[in-house]
Amino acid sequence: MWWASAVDNVGDGAFAAAIPLLAVTMTRDPRLVSVVSAATYLPWLLLSLPVGAIVDRYDRVLLMWRSQLGQAVAVAAVAVLAGCHLVGIGSLALLAFVIGTGEVVFGNAAQAVLPEIVPAPLVHKANGAQYAITTVGQLFVGPPLGSLLFGLAVAVPFGLDAGTFAISAALLATLPRSRLPATEPSPLRAAIAEGLRWLAGHRLLRTIALVLAANNFANAMGTATLVLLATQTLHLSATGYGVLLAGGAVGSVLGGLVNARIVARVGELPALVTALAANVVLYLGLGLAPDAVVLGALLAVNGFVTTLWNIVTVSLRQRVVPGELLGRVNSVYRLLAWGLIPLGSLAGGLVAHLLGLRAPYLAAAGLRAVALAVGLPALLGAVRAASVFNRAPRGAADRPA
Repeated sequence: MWWASAVDNVGDGAFAAAIPLLAVTMTRDPRLVSVVSAATYLPWLLLSLPVGAIVDRYDRVLLMWRSQLGQAVAVAAVAVLAGCHLVGIGSLALLAFVIGTGEVVFGNAAQAVLPEIVPAPLVHKANGAQYAITTVGQLFVGPPLGSLLFGLAVAVPFGLDAGTFAISAALLATLPRSRLPATEPSPLRAAIAEGLRWLAGHRLLRTIALVLAANNFANAMGTATLVLLATQTLHLSATGYGVLLAGGAVGSVLGGLVNARIVARVGELPALVTALAANVVLYLGLGLAPDAVVLGALLAVNGFVTTLWNIVTVSLRQRVVPGELLGRVNSVYRLLAWGLIPLGSLAGGLVAHLLGLRAPYLAAAGLRAVALAVGLPALLGAVRAASVFNRAPRGAADRPA
C-alpha cells in the first residue's frame, strides 16, 4: 500500500502542476482557471455519500485498484487530447471531474483499509508515513517533474500520471482481500442515513468536520489561483512554479515524519489548536509575501502544521468509528470537509478577479480566524464531555459521545 502511494503520488504531483499550466495556456481569466480546480473536487460534494456506503459493503482493496485503473484511462485521454491540441477549458474540467471521481472511491477505501492492516498503537505512525510519501510525490518530486515535462511537451506529464496510476493499481491488486460485512447490507439509502446519524451524534467529530469544512473552503480560495499569483505577480516560469510547490512540500514531508512524535508528546488537542492558529497567521503571510522565496517558505511551514492536523484527525476517526461504519462516516466527514473545496475554488477565482491575485489568501486568513473562534469553544467542550482523545482504540469508543 505504501509503495503504491509512492508511485501514484509522483504522477499525481506531475498532474497537479501540469493541469493549471495547461489551463493558463487557454485563458488568463482567474474565474475560468478556478473552474478546472473546482471540477477536480466537485465529486466529493456530489458522490461522497453513496461511495461511502459502497466502501462499507464491497471489497475495499478491489475498489482501490479498480479506481486507480479507471483514473489511468482518464488521464491517458487527457494526454492524447492535449497532444493533439483538442482540449479546451470545458473538456479539461470534465476530465478533471472524472479523475476526481476516482479519487473519491480510492480515498474513502484507502482510509477504511488502513486500520485493517495496521495495529491500533501504530495508526498515528502509519498515517504519518502515508502523508510523508504522499507529500513527497504530490508536492516535492511530482510538481517540478511535471512542470519540466510540460515544458518539453504538453502531453508528457499526463502520460506519466497515467502510467503511475497503472503501476499503483497493479501493486494494490496484490494486497489481501478486504474484510466484507458479516451481515447482509442494508439498502443504500438506509446505509447512508446510518453514517449521517453516527457523525451527527458524535459531537467531537462533528465539530472537527465543520471546522475543517470552513478551513478547506479557505484553502481552496487561495490555492485555486496560486499559479497566477506565482507566474504573473511574482513572475515565475513554469519550472519555477513547480519548484515553488516542491519547496512548500518540504514542510509537509517533515510533518509526516515527525508529527506523530509531536502528538505523542504534547497531546492531540494542543496539536489541533496549534495547527489551526498557525494557519491563520500563515495565510496572512501568503497573501502579503513579497517574493517567491518568502512564499515558498510560508508554504513549507503551512504544510508542516496542516500535516499535523491531518494525522490527528484521520487517526482519531480510524480509532473511534466502528470498522463496519468507517467508510460511511468517512464519506460524510469528507463531504463536509472536501465538498466545499470546489465552491472555495470558484470563490477564490471571483475574489482574485475583483480584488487582485493576493486577495484570496487574505480573505482565507479572515475566514480561518472566524472558524477558529467559533469552533474552539465547541471543540474544548466536546473533549471535556467525550474524553475520546487518547482513548483506547476500540470498545466504548465505538459509541457516539
